[in-house]
Amino acid sequence: MTTISTPDLTDAHPDAAAIELQFHNFGSIRQFGGPAVTIKCHEDNSLVKQCVGEPGQGRVIVVDGGGSLRRALLGDMLAQEAAANGWAGLVINGAVRDVDEIAATAIGVQALGRCALKTQKLGVGQRDVVIAFGGVTIAPGDFVYADNNGVIVSKRALL
Repeated sequence: MTTISTPDLTDAHPDAAAIELQFHNFGSIRQFGGPAVTIKCHEDNSLVKQCVGEPGQGRVIVVDGGGSLRRALLGDMLAQEAAANGWAGLVINGAVRDVDEIAATAIGVQALGRCALKTQKLGVGQRDVVIAFGGVTIAPGDFVYADNNGVIVSKRALL
């Protein structure tokens, strides 16, 4: 596995943008990166559930949950499915749950926080759209890199 250091990547590539949010690392994979698949949803993880069931091919699911910490957009079962299907990781502008189980799962997960409550599955949200949070705009196919220092985004591959 290639070592990812977001400080080194931003030093070498000043055009990379750092998301200005304080993410926490929840998965057992502490550094990850790949092309972005974007989801915009609010307290409904229907699209996240659908997405993790597809072949990940080393991509990163970036979920704009509006920063809500009232409902968890990812739990242990979806994290395990994402890992099994080859996703590199998830970056979630929102909450996760089942954090002890996610910590033992071979997937990268960066999120704002944790919440014990699951979402309702109403099928509400958008996929493969341009999203923006933390001062950064992320389009489908942009490259996302994450480690314990933060999450960065680039229009091109940096590794």
